[in-house]
Amino acid sequence: MRNLPLLALLAALAGGPAFAEKADRFKPLNVEADQPGRIDLLNQHVVFNGNVVVTKGTMTIRAGRIEVRETPEGYHSAVATGSPNKPATFRQKRDGVDEWIEGEAERLEYDGKTDTIRFVTNAAVRRLRGSTVADEIAGNVVSYDSIGEVFSVSGGAAATPTNPGGRVRAVLTPREGSAAAAEAAAAASQPAPPLKLAPSLGGGK
Repeated sequence: MRNLPLLALLAALAGGPAFAEKADRFKPLNVEADQPGRIDLLNQHVVFNGNVVVTKGTMTIRAGRIEVRETPEGYHSAVATGSPNKPATFRQKRDGVDEWIEGEAERLEYDGKTDTIRFVTNAAVRRLRGSTVADEIAGNVVSYDSIGEVFSVSGGAAATPTNPGGRVRAVLTPREGSAAAAEAAAAASQPAPPLKLAPSLGGGK
């Protein structure tokens, strides 16, 4: 399937009642860069180049070029541009747990009013428990609503040598603390049993 909305991944990826850091939405947006920026105060438009870092609470966006705009209502939006060799990256802590959402794509589009971010072209988004990857989504475009923690993903036309069909991909692990997670952990700690030959293959008489 080339175009697959995965809104049901809310339950799979959220793994519980925690949400993205609620206070992040109301924190100031800070921008740092290696090169001088262009600031248009009249149109509330700022352009930065060179290892640009945007922070807003626990949220961090890094890219080679980032444009920031402010709407008349005071909300910020940002477009971060990377490249195939050095994509733009995103990272944000989830509220109340030691978990992070992180991802990368050639282009990131952040909307401060709706607190959503779109990962465009060669997108990959992961949920980390500490430093361990718990879940991962990959596709041409991945959207993340950090308020409701809803993801959607589509394949699109972009194809790579490892994914010539432009298919979407999701890898999900059992919810932490669930019976399935405990069973998976127990199975992983056990050595693999030796293989046995069936009688027809000479394993019995």
